[in-house]
Amino acid sequence: QVRLVESGGGSVQAGGSLRLSCAAFGDTYRRNCMGWFRQAPGKEREGVARIYRSGGGEYYADSVKGRFTISQDNAKNTVYLQMNSLKPEDTAMYYCAADQTYVSCARDWYAYWGQGTQVTVSS
Repeated sequence: QVRLVESGGGSVQAGGSLRLSCAAFGDTYRRNCMGWFRQAPGKEREGVARIYRSGGGEYYADSVKGRFTISQDNAKNTVYLQMNSLKPEDTAMYYCAADQTYVSCARDWYAYWGQGTQVTVSS
């Protein structure tokens, strides 16, 4: 099992920045890929970004390209999401996810999920 713990959410004004962290515990060898998702009230969950443990496979949703950056520190089993130029439409609960297989991640089929961290962007 992999336990994921997100942190770094909060409230910020439009144009501001936040950095989310997701630390993995337990069977961390299973976290060959990790992703960030978000879900706003009344909306479907959206995949935001993804990265492979090897460092490749980066993916960004069109809505965040050029503003968000995913990165990782494998020694700390931690993935980060740097969010710049935040917009009110970025307001959502942000979730971290992990899976062992690249194929699953590419299809957004993640086995392990964190509890989420709230991001609120005011105009």
